[in-house]
Amino acid sequence: MSDEYEVHGLHDHAVEHVGEAHGHGEHADADPFASRMAVMTAILATIGAIYAYQSGTSENLALYYKNEAAIKKTEAANQWSYYQAKGEKENLAELGAALSTPGSDAHAKFLADVDKYKQQKEPIRANAEAIEKEVDKQDTQSEHLMHGHHRWAQATTLIQISIALTAITLLTRKKWLRNLSLGVAAAGILFGAAAFLSI
Repeated sequence: MSDEYEVHGLHDHAVEHVGEAHGHGEHADADPFASRMAVMTAILATIGAIYAYQSGTSENLALYYKNEAAIKKTEAANQWSYYQAKGEKENLAELGAALSTPGSDAHAKFLADVDKYKQQKEPIRANAEAIEKEVDKQDTQSEHLMHGHHRWAQATTLIQISIALTAITLLTRKKWLRNLSLGVAAAGILFGAAAFLSI
């Protein structure tokens, strides 16, 4: 016949205590302050992630439009060079007409060339001006998006500062620090709203 002895260690005692506490609907480590700070940190981290994504998207789009504007500027410069070349040909044709004998075949050909180059220049000029308007539009769009990027970045920074203050609040348990964290978070949310509304 063997006698069995049951020896409880500290771990067993702690497990029993937690089991009893849960059985009565209590939490052994229940700390509402810590729980609120953890929830606040999670919410702020989510908001910060959204702001960071928006900041990156705005910056990428701003760079895209700036790049498109640079490409169009080159295209417009090419059109203006083409326009200038047609103008030079027109000037040479006018010079040829002035130096040739009026009524001669050469004089008639030079006058025809002058008319031809004048007609060819107008669509080129109109196209160059249209491209320049597109450049202005894309530059404006780029600047608008870059302004939005800066607002999103400011909002993200404020949210990150608020998260850091929340962590310090959790360690120090100072209510004024919690209030400061909430104030900085509110400022971050306002900057995010300004970025969303393009202010």
